[in-house]
This record gives sequence, structure tokens and C-alpha cells, in this order.
Amino acid sequence: MEQAEDFRQETRALHGLVASLPPNAFEEPTQFKGWTIVDVIRHLHFWNRMAHFQLSDPDALVGHLKTMATRGIPMRAYEAEQLGHFSPAGLVAEWAAFAETTADLFATSDPKARLKWAGPDMSARSSVTARLMETWAHGQEVYDHAGVVRKNDNRVRNIVTLGVNTFGWTYATRGEKPPASMPNLVLTAPSGEIWTHGDPSETERIEGLAEEFCQVVTQTRNIADTNLKVTGPVATDWMSKAQCFAGAPNPPPAPGTRYTRKAATA
Repeated sequence: MEQAEDFRQETRALHGLVASLPPNAFEEPTQFKGWTIVDVIRHLHFWNRMAHFQLSDPDALVGHLKTMATRGIPMRAYEAEQLGHFSPAGLVAEWAAFAETTADLFATSDPKARLKWAGPDMSARSSVTARLMETWAHGQEVYDHAGVVRKNDNRVRNIVTLGVNTFGWTYATRGEKPPASMPNLVLTAPSGEIWTHGDPSETERIEGLAEEFCQVVTQTRNIADTNLKVTGPVATDWMSKAQCFAGAPNPPPAPGTRYTRKAATA
């Protein structure tokens, strides 16, 4: 399954950056709600484990979800309870190694297999695509904190597709009726290829870099901090609150609050 390999490669890319950081960087707050890099890696590793359980041990997955619900323990507190015994270096090593195992498992699974999850059941392909999206999205605060501009690959196409598929979800999670049709997307891939979605339109249209569209739908950038060209009231409204991930409605970051820091100089 292509998405499993894309998840593997995105994790390897992020690991390459994380492994190069000085020890003091791991406990510094990032621009994402003050999460530290330890918080980010712990979160990614915990939910990679839960995704692995979807295929390897569904009862274990259900058990963890029931424990969180029964105890009323917040997600991050439960992640820390489960994984807080790791040192930062140990956590990074465990996360990187287990992601390889998870990618291997999904690579040989039936893409259409229905799997249990915290919300509705999902396909194996959707599950590993979500792991790719989370790795890419949460990786952004690490790249930003480190002062590194990420060099993207065409595997972001998976996130573009997720953004397209969740057009209606952005509205549904807010209790709003989705517009009748999605704006036309004309996006430039990292390779220079042009990706299009939706019916051609000059009045409802979003144009620009695919990676910037991904930043908006994953809420790692405010639309005002991108160079996307947005035309039309529906396109403008969607980009003001786009949300490709599950859960309660989340507002995007305020303009100017998420950016790549200037790298520290020696």
C-alpha cells in the first residue's frame, strides 16, 4: 500500500531532523499550543501504537480507548502516563523503530479492511493516511522550531486528497450545512506537476503550492501566512476554517503565530 510507504518516508524525514537537535531543544515550547518536541513525538508514537493495534490487537485498542473514557483522563495526560518513562533520546528511538514496524504491517494489509477506531470504523488505507497526515502536520512545529524549511515530496498528495475529502467535514463538525460544491483547486506539487480537484471555475478557485494548501487544511498555518490565491466567497470561507482532522471544531492559528523561526547562529 503506497500510503504505508509514504508514512514511513515522512517519519524518516522527521526523524532525521529530530535526531540532529541538541538535547535542550526537546523541552522547549513550540508554536503549537506550547507543546514541546517530546510532547509531539510522544503523541505520534502513542497513536502509531494504537493504529498498529487496529490490525494486530483490536481488543488492546478498545481497552485503551475505554480506559481513557472511563477515567476521564485527557489524551495528553494518558500519553504521558503510558510513555513518560522514556528519556527524550529513548522516546525518539522507540518512535522511529516502531513506525517502521507499523508501516510494514499496513503495507501488507488489505487497504479496504474495516478497522476499529476512536470514532467510526475506517479503512486500513484511511488509517495509515491519517498517520502520515499527523506526522506531517505535527512535524511542522518541529521544523518551525528548529528554523528549518521542510523540503516536501509528492507524498503530500495524500494530504491534499484528505483535505479535499474533508471539505464537507469542515462544515459538519461546526454544525453548518456544507456548500453545494467544493471550489476548484489548482495546486503545484513539489515536483512541479499540477494537481487539480473540483470542477473548473474562475469564480470559486484556490491556486498555489500544494504544500501550502496542506498547511491550511492541517491548521499549521493561517491562510493569511501563505501565498495561496483564493477567489470566491466559498473558497474564502473554507480556507478560513479548513480542518482535515477528526474531532471537535478547531480554529486555525492566528495570523503570524506559526512560522519558521530564524535558525540560531553560532
